[in-house]
Amino acid sequence: MATPEFDLLVIGGGAAGSSAVTNLQGRNLKIALVERDKLGGTCLNYGCDPTKTLLHTASQLYNARQAHKLGLQILNAGFDWSAVLAQVRKVLDQIRGGTPEEAERDYKDATLFKGQARFVSPHEVEVNGQRLQADRIIIAGGTKATIPPIEGLQEAGYITNVEAVSLPVLPKRLAIMGGGPIGIEFSQMFARFGVEVTVIEKTPELLETEDRDLAERLVSQLAREGVSFKAGAEVVAARKDASGKRLTLQNKGGRQSEVVADEILVAVGRTPALDELNLEKAGVERTGKGVRVDENLRTNAPHIWAAGDIASKYQFTHVASEQGKRAALNAFASEPEPFDDKVIPWGIYTFPSIAHVGQTEQELRETGQEYVAARHTFEEVARAITDAQTGGMVKLLASPSGRILGGHILADDAGNLLSPVVLAMKAGLTVKTLAETIQPYPTLAEAVMQAARQLQEKL
Repeated sequence: MATPEFDLLVIGGGAAGSSAVTNLQGRNLKIALVERDKLGGTCLNYGCDPTKTLLHTASQLYNARQAHKLGLQILNAGFDWSAVLAQVRKVLDQIRGGTPEEAERDYKDATLFKGQARFVSPHEVEVNGQRLQADRIIIAGGTKATIPPIEGLQEAGYITNVEAVSLPVLPKRLAIMGGGPIGIEFSQMFARFGVEVTVIEKTPELLETEDRDLAERLVSQLAREGVSFKAGAEVVAARKDASGKRLTLQNKGGRQSEVVADEILVAVGRTPALDELNLEKAGVERTGKGVRVDENLRTNAPHIWAAGDIASKYQFTHVASEQGKRAALNAFASEPEPFDDKVIPWGIYTFPSIAHVGQTEQELRETGQEYVAARHTFEEVARAITDAQTGGMVKLLASPSGRILGGHILADDAGNLLSPVVLAMKAGLTVKTLAETIQPYPTLAEAVMQAARQLQEKL
């Protein structure tokens, strides 16, 4: 069988790989895309989109059950879990443009090959026994859930985000290993559907990459909703018996305790999905967190680029998408452009949610950076009062010269509220400009303006 030859071969059909392909449309290039699972990758199928759909549905249920506080009487607010999952599938199909099978059948942006890609030489990849050859290659293989080597965990059984978004039956008790964004989002979603949730985090702080004021407020809110937290406790063993799945926890002092659950969700981090690629055959250097790339996303092999979670410290879909675009354009550019990761926002999509850009106070203190901080709570914002959503906060950080160093918001729809701060940082605007930007009344965006004004007064 003749080996098909391509101008570009992209490994991975997630956010980075899909973006690489679509940003080269109209160039009359022969492109191949290899995907081992479903088009759309983790975010569409097992991550961002299904979890946000479930969080939204859980929020509607929670609000209905809390409606009596507003003088409303919504009787028998319940749910049909099978119908909830059907709605999730409907949402994913709409985003995808059809079922997974329909998306593959109708895919026209490149020649699609389904299966695990394996390098057999620097320019050749094998998929299901078929060899493909390409002048240029982009690796966008993504990551998979990290499974810690805990005694008895495999035998007791566990799930990851892949199974968690489509469980046929809700467990009565759920233990979540990991107090980062993934674990925290799942904790609220399952708790609002009536599951007894315990979050276990081996470090002393939950959401340790987030601003402490905001993280502590969010954790307190989740605790009021019934989520239990065990921070500073490491899972050292697991076993299954008649009472359920037993996790043995141990704190730094050596004291042990147990958590019993019907299901265990492992959400302790992500691992590069590179082991089966045979990168050594291509001469591509790996790092502990992925593939080594330069500022232009090029690997040490001059004809191979990498994008997405395996090529960035920021494992977010929006970053992967932009990296896929930049890697694809650079692959055919006479003068490649570096990928700019100086201003990267992200969010934790609970209710309320956390949105983050730039540095936190703890990071600034650790580096010795001089800064000024201002905080504005939503208890002082008219729209938050009318909507009964006063528990949040805006925190802005700036240098003494007025340069914005970080923005952190805890609020419903915090990601959208953060947008002016992201734009200001990207454009190099000062706190003064943000403070003087008039926001419409009554909106939550007023809190950002008020925080900026407070910050400006301190400078």
